[in-house]
Order: sequence, then structure tokens, then C-alpha cells
Amino acid sequence: MSSATLTSKGQITIPKGIRDALRLGPGDRLDFFIQDDGRVLVQPATLKVTDLKGILYRKGARPVSVEEMRAAVIKRASDRKG
Repeated sequence: MSSATLTSKGQITIPKGIRDALRLGPGDRLDFFIQDDGRVLVQPATLKVTDLKGILYRKGARPVSVEEMRAAVIKRASDRKG
């Protein structure tokens, strides 16, 4: 378990192991959530673009071109009108 000390200005230094585990860097923001039992949940408020890599990957799915995406949007919009 990691711990930190609160300064007179209400600031803490997040231990390096926690910063590394959450992949935090200078300027990153954090969200704080107080649980019903009094515990506080802390999580990064921002995601880096590189963290999103692969989240839509499906095995066997083929890449779709911008033109195919545009045609699908237009088709879906026209289907809703008709």
C-alpha cells in the first residue's frame, strides 16, 4: 500500500508506483469519487490517443475505408427518412 502526506496547502505527491500504474504524467488530470463507505476512488480523467489503439478491433474484421463509412452514413440517414 502506498501513502502520501497532505501539505498545509492541501496538496499531496502521488507516489511514483501509483503514477506509473495509472500512466500519469505532468499536466494529467484526476477524477475523485467518494464512495458510500467513505473510500475515495481516484482515476485518470484524461485518456491519451495511444490508449485507444485497438479498442474497436474484432478478429476477422476487415478495415473500412473513409468512402465506405461515408456511404454507410448516407444510406442510414436516407433509410430513416423513408
